[in-house]
Amino acid sequence: MELLAPAGDFERLVIACEYGADAVYLGGNALGLRAKAANFNDETLAKAVNYAHEKGVKVYVAANVFAHSGDFDDMPRYFSFLESIDVDALIVTDLGVFSVAKEAAPNVPVHISTQASVTNAQAAMMWRKLGAERVILARELSLAEIAEISRITKGSGLELEVFAHGAMCMAYSGRCLISNYLNARDANKGECSQPCRWKYHLMEETREGEYFPVIEDERGAFLFNSKDLRMVEHLDKLQEAGVASVKIEGRMKSPYYVASTVKAYRMAVDNLMQGVECYAKNMDTYVAETLKSSHREYCTGFFFGAPGAESGNYGDASYTQNYYFLGVVLDYDEATQTATVEQRNKFSIGDAVQFLQKNGEGFEQVVNGIFNESGELLETANRVQQIVRVRVELPVEKYDIMRARKMK
Repeated sequence: MELLAPAGDFERLVIACEYGADAVYLGGNALGLRAKAANFNDETLAKAVNYAHEKGVKVYVAANVFAHSGDFDDMPRYFSFLESIDVDALIVTDLGVFSVAKEAAPNVPVHISTQASVTNAQAAMMWRKLGAERVILARELSLAEIAEISRITKGSGLELEVFAHGAMCMAYSGRCLISNYLNARDANKGECSQPCRWKYHLMEETREGEYFPVIEDERGAFLFNSKDLRMVEHLDKLQEAGVASVKIEGRMKSPYYVASTVKAYRMAVDNLMQGVECYAKNMDTYVAETLKSSHREYCTGFFFGAPGAESGNYGDASYTQNYYFLGVVLDYDEATQTATVEQRNKFSIGDAVQFLQKNGEGFEQVVNGIFNESGELLETANRVQQIVRVRVELPVEKYDIMRARKMK
């Protein structure tokens, strides 16, 4: 199975490539559903595609807005440009956008977004007849339904992709209108303010004694706040169902989230390719890594049947954060056993830290030396993106991640 990772900006694209993604998905400055992400302009898009291809990683560009008439003005030029820089696929929802993509960029494969709500084989095959290479199935499908779609579409050349990890939306296929109503930010144009994570009180005032019991505490209740999805324990079942690509949600997430999550799923997919026994034997390792990046409580979405009340976080909208992202390794000097680190959060002499390694199992140590660029010994690194040198007991590589367990 292909492992598909989010790339909200160039740094996260690099991290996804370095930690083992087979492909990344990203957005330009228009037509995507993550308007608040840094995204890519034409220049950085070309740079991103070149970098990814040098690493053997494919690049899929999201153009999956629900398009209005004005969105089409620059669309042919944009799609032609994407074809000229050799992107590997376009992700679209709208049939009109699809038609422009086929005309303006005829050599670029088109993937149909989960926003299109493909929930049956008939819809999947119709997209295939129109020229789509892949459908990203609606998140509301069970494994049995996916297997049935795979059976019917087998031999057609159509690939099936599913979301396997990350945040879920309370609306069908993510097509939510709450943000529009409450603060005029259109989720279907990439500007969702996530009101499903806000605190609410709901009470029926005209019927005495008939109150909906949703107030968990003095802060209110989170009525629409879904748990996060995690299928790392069930990749064998996704493979059996005919899934060609497993997708990690998170273009708005940190580089550390990308590194940690891609690392976990890369290990899992690689072990699965070696056999189910190898995959099952190392299950605790994958699961443990998914708990070390920022997340809500996990569930399995719709894959094992329609979720009930247990799929929501009704008492809190915050993330669980068990580890802090301390820095990114830029270089390592074997002679002095020091790593050059771009700091992201404060750390000090005497702190217990871990190194998440893109090509290793990682290790723990106590910080016993921090130096600035002039070689002066520091007690603390406390300026964001400060470049420091840190004594490291074992060799590390560029883009390895330095982190620390959050103290309770």
